[in-house]
Amino acid sequence: MNQKDGMNYAPVGKPVPVVRPGEFVIAAIALDHGHVYGMVNGLLEAGAAIKWVYDVDRQRAEAFKRTYPQVTIASSEQQVLDDPDVRLVASAAITSERCALGLRVMDAGKDYFTDKAPFTTLEQLAAARAKVLETGRKYMVYYSERLHVEAAVYAGQLIEQGAIGRVVQVSGFGPHRLNAAARPQWFFERERYGGILCDIGSHQVEQFLHYAGCKSGELLHSKVANYSCPDYPELEDFGDATFVGDNGATGYFRVDWLTPDGLSVWGDGRTLILGTEGYIELRKYVDIARERTGNHVYLANREGEFHFQVDGQVGFPFFGRLILDCLNRTENAMTQQHAFLAAELCLKAQAEAVRISG
Repeated sequence: MNQKDGMNYAPVGKPVPVVRPGEFVIAAIALDHGHVYGMVNGLLEAGAAIKWVYDVDRQRAEAFKRTYPQVTIASSEQQVLDDPDVRLVASAAITSERCALGLRVMDAGKDYFTDKAPFTTLEQLAAARAKVLETGRKYMVYYSERLHVEAAVYAGQLIEQGAIGRVVQVSGFGPHRLNAAARPQWFFERERYGGILCDIGSHQVEQFLHYAGCKSGELLHSKVANYSCPDYPELEDFGDATFVGDNGATGYFRVDWLTPDGLSVWGDGRTLILGTEGYIELRKYVDIARERTGNHVYLANREGEFHFQVDGQVGFPFFGRLILDCLNRTENAMTQQHAFLAAELCLKAQAEAVRISG
């Protein structure tokens, strides 16, 4: 995994299969973003078997097959959707096209697992909600900054154990390296990528809702700017937002494309979680100028001060739970309401953002 390039962030964990070989068959359609490799890695490590890949760009499909030689390149999307063996389709399509593909997948009787952000408009969200009710299928989302980071998983476990009491505030910081030369054209077109709060902001909204245990939330304020990219006028390289949850917890996040070249990783992602009896800090990808390892968890509570380096210690339980949810029609990995609420709040933050002149 290239630590300098978040676009191709694809963690590799330990195999922890929850099903027998061949019991849960998946496929991949639309490989526009490298996150699809992380999604597939997680599912395969949890015991899934991948049968098909399809992309309109044959070269992308062939590159995917080089990584997963057991896969067959389909001649069309429909060939995948018509296969009764396939239970779930994973996708990292162009952001504005993710919903339409998801509707087709669910109409074919399969569950859908998409990269974040799952939508670029509230109208798409409404269509997906209606299709979930109509078909009973899942529209799950790869919020990787919590689901595929061991420090983030461990923080959730500490909170569940009562380590910091009731969570009252979550602050998230999601800087990313732009690496503009390696980005496709659609990445710079706002209608197609959705805006910075819709895009990488979706990770932050989801973490706030999860750690604070919110069932609903309200946007208080948001803003966006383009400070450093005059050659890409539709790109926003900075954004932030503030929310309040139904239980009174508050959330703030900042996201940007301003990671300096000298940083050893693609972004110094951090999360601060304040509770009534302590607090947690996550240094997800690097402990700047100290250690180039990630997955650092800092905890202070009534018992004292603690530092945990949890790389390779916690794993990624979401993927096994998702497979079992698809088989058993349960919601232990993530509820549909939660996945859609995170999307709704980031879409509202994007739509209502104050635009600052850079």
